[in-house]
Amino acid sequence: MATTSGLHDIPLLPGSPRRLSPRAVVRGGQGPKHGQQCLQAPGPPAQGLQGSVPQGSGQASGGGSAPNSSVINNYLEASEPVSSEARVSRMHFYDSQRKVDYVLAYHYRKRGAHPGHSSPGHNLAIVSNGETGKDPQAGAPGDIELGPLDALEEERKEQREEFEHNLMEAGLELEKDLESKSQGSVFVRIHAPWQVLAREAEFLKIKVPTKKMYEIKSQGSIAKTFSKILHKLSAPLKPRVPEHSNSRMKNLSYPFSREKMYLYNIQDKDTFFDNATRSRIVHEILKRTTCSRANNTMGINSLIANNIYEAAYPLHDGEYDSPGDDMNDRKLLYQEWARYGVFYKFQPIDLIRKYFGEKIGLYFAWLGLYTSFLIPSSVIGIIVFLYGCATIEEDIPSKEMCDQQNAFTMCPLCDTSCDYWNLSSACGTARASHLFDNPATVFFSIFMALWATMFLENWKRLQMRLGYFWDLTGIEEEEEHSRPEYETKVREKMLKESNKSVVRKLGTSGTEAEDEDDEDKLTWKDRFPGYLMNFASILFMIALTFSIVFGVIVYRITTAAALSLNKATRSNVRVTVTATAVIINLVVILILDEIYGAVAKWLTKIEVPKTEQTFEERLILKAFLLKFVNAYSPIFYVAFFKGRFVGRPGSYVYVFDGYRMEECAPGGCLMELCIQLSIIMLGKQLIQNNIFEIGVPKLKKLFRKLKDETEPEEADSAHSKHPEQWDLDYSLEPYTGLTPEYMEMIIQFGFVTLFVASFPLAPVFALLNNVIEVRLDAKKFVTELRRPDAVRTKDIGIWFDILSGIGKFSVIINAFVIAVTSDFIPRLVYQYSYSHNGTLHGFVNHTLSFFNVSQLKEGTQPENSQFEQEVQFCRFKDYREPPWAPNPYEFSKQYWAVLSARLAFVIIFQNLVMFLSVLVDWMIPDIPTDISEQIKREKSLFVDFFLKEEHEKLKLAEEPARRSQSSGHCSKRGPAASPAPSGRSQLGSSASSGSQHTSV
Repeated sequence: MATTSGLHDIPLLPGSPRRLSPRAVVRGGQGPKHGQQCLQAPGPPAQGLQGSVPQGSGQASGGGSAPNSSVINNYLEASEPVSSEARVSRMHFYDSQRKVDYVLAYHYRKRGAHPGHSSPGHNLAIVSNGETGKDPQAGAPGDIELGPLDALEEERKEQREEFEHNLMEAGLELEKDLESKSQGSVFVRIHAPWQVLAREAEFLKIKVPTKKMYEIKSQGSIAKTFSKILHKLSAPLKPRVPEHSNSRMKNLSYPFSREKMYLYNIQDKDTFFDNATRSRIVHEILKRTTCSRANNTMGINSLIANNIYEAAYPLHDGEYDSPGDDMNDRKLLYQEWARYGVFYKFQPIDLIRKYFGEKIGLYFAWLGLYTSFLIPSSVIGIIVFLYGCATIEEDIPSKEMCDQQNAFTMCPLCDTSCDYWNLSSACGTARASHLFDNPATVFFSIFMALWATMFLENWKRLQMRLGYFWDLTGIEEEEEHSRPEYETKVREKMLKESNKSVVRKLGTSGTEAEDEDDEDKLTWKDRFPGYLMNFASILFMIALTFSIVFGVIVYRITTAAALSLNKATRSNVRVTVTATAVIINLVVILILDEIYGAVAKWLTKIEVPKTEQTFEERLILKAFLLKFVNAYSPIFYVAFFKGRFVGRPGSYVYVFDGYRMEECAPGGCLMELCIQLSIIMLGKQLIQNNIFEIGVPKLKKLFRKLKDETEPEEADSAHSKHPEQWDLDYSLEPYTGLTPEYMEMIIQFGFVTLFVASFPLAPVFALLNNVIEVRLDAKKFVTELRRPDAVRTKDIGIWFDILSGIGKFSVIINAFVIAVTSDFIPRLVYQYSYSHNGTLHGFVNHTLSFFNVSQLKEGTQPENSQFEQEVQFCRFKDYREPPWAPNPYEFSKQYWAVLSARLAFVIIFQNLVMFLSVLVDWMIPDIPTDISEQIKREKSLFVDFFLKEEHEKLKLAEEPARRSQSSGHCSKRGPAASPAPSGRSQLGSSASSGSQHTSV
């Protein structure tokens, strides 16, 4: 078969690519078999390149010459370089016609060549399907005698050649540079022609718009008027991008089918599928194409894991900061979304989805809704805080504590070195506690529990709305391919089983046959060591977190005792210890977060999950569990355990000899909980979420730049001045998934909901962080990461279940914070059960118990006390019987009354909020009414449209027969030959009527 005509016959396989051995690769001298469909793909025209293709370059090796194993058949001589300035687009092959849909990158290394001998210019090779040409460098002037490759490089090269041949067998068209240097990177550019796109779109059931458009049913008059007013008011906040979901017209969508091409309005085959869809189709082919030389590994991911290729990625739509007025989606996203200057604008969700795919689009839609929902919670939080500020002068308990005339002499805070002290010295702490410990915080806790429910319900509604506009309704789960590590484990298992089967071949029973069927998959027995290691490691990590929290407690106790010995530092002991301990906790949390992320990934790899989705879900659960315990364990300690196991004067609980358990401040532990929560939350957001996300990528980029400068360069100066898009994208960071982005927001959601009773300003700081976070993530995706593969998904997956669990857990936590940590319940009990006038006058005295100082243990009395002659009784915060009671220092009736009230409040609060949450869930339907009606309407419209098109097709097919009958001519042709002219007439008529009918 001659190739000088410029047309190459490419075998087009109807299904997934068959597994090819190296001998089965189609060579240039072989034509397609009889009955096999062939795609006529024009070769790259010579006039599109600066320099002519040498004679014979496209000819097959025939005659007496041995068949050449190279897949290169079209190339440019080194003396005729291609100028990148003369090319129309850097998104296409060098013929400036075929679009680059995907890129494979690998690094090669040769021995025996000198870097200085390489020729300048682009040494280009275009790989075509099934074609084999002569070695382009054979006998050319200025050739380099390259040394033999080592065994590993040779093996990788053969595996790459076979994989690329298999890709061409699947119908893809490839282009790559020649390996003309001693070492370097090679980019294999992949183009999917129309026939491949149509075949794979049908196989993947990709929904595409049909010719039928319909108007979305308008809302009621009141809702329509309100929508118009809202649209006008929000006009300055909208990004200047083409709108899709807000349009009143929508195309009917239908899964692509080559047999129903008349349904679609295909005006240009090159642009019918957008770039994201084209790269998704190519990626699906890459994932299922096998390589027999690489132990029959399946897909590009396995080859990347085995270092046969370095990277595989789709191209960005050009540069985001290119000068000029030429606009592409990436540049538009950068200008209207990925800059801090447009922080006040809405996100262009439809354009994000179009460019990055549904999975990333749903993440940013969820982040946008979460950020917008933080606005009302922030406003209410500020109001609650301002209420505390306004009523601080009216708070009777804090007034009593600050009253120096009615001073309470308190028992020493430590043994020997600490003196008796006046309660009025803690006046500042008591007044500050009122800012967060007031009746409004109870209302705010109930509000935030309902807020979390309303947020999740509104997300479900938004998810359904986006699913309708993005045509995600009714999509099926895509087939998951096995992970490379899973394939390796299965292969190792099969090798072991094959060795065993030689011994037990005789007497094969039915059960043994079933065992042989299970050889190609991993059972629970194979995974049991991994599960055991996971269980032990997670328990160890949780124990490590608790031990670190205990270590910080010991630090607080010992530091407080040490500072109390010095008179100069004695007055600021509590502030110093609290501040330093919180900073230590923050540093430990940040360090352990990074460690736990790596450990969770390693533990998930040990489990050997089969698919990427299973791997991701298990990784998320492990990472969330470890990071949740790491972030919240110090906060849980302050909220529920600090000051609960102190004991009483004369019978204190000691950690070590002479070191008492620490107790809460006179105003309670709520103020310290607020300090702990605020510093950890703000520190995590500022350092981990922002500095790490901004600084680490810049350091990596600087490191790569320094590395490139130190390495000897063999590239020509023209190419370095005008790098191709695949070169620019290769230098970007690889996309590693959305797990880190979701994880930091989920942990923040916990800070906002779990302990909001102690820190009403948490939503405010979360809102300020998220305004920056949205633009930070946007800038990272647009400018710093390679373009991710477009993934279609209907929801955010397991993250919704985690959010729902945190929302329900927050109700219980806030109930206990209000009941146990704050003074809300003791104040209510005193006001309605023990107060003489129904006010809080005398509340502080009611909460303090008496202790006879003569009963202090020997050696624990204060040294050189100024109160020594006067103090007979000191006070401590607890509900205990006085020394003169029949049962001194036992828990009093007030203690049991307050405890029962606390438990009753927890039960009532939890059930009330849960009931209200269920009520809100029931009142807000998951699917918006208008969307539900539109989905039903769309189904009926499509049935009508489909029947109408079928009727038109039938009429066009019957028209030639009616014409022949009316003219009175007798047809002498058999019935088997009649469909051909009717098909031609159908094509002509359809073209004239404007309905495009395309035969594939």
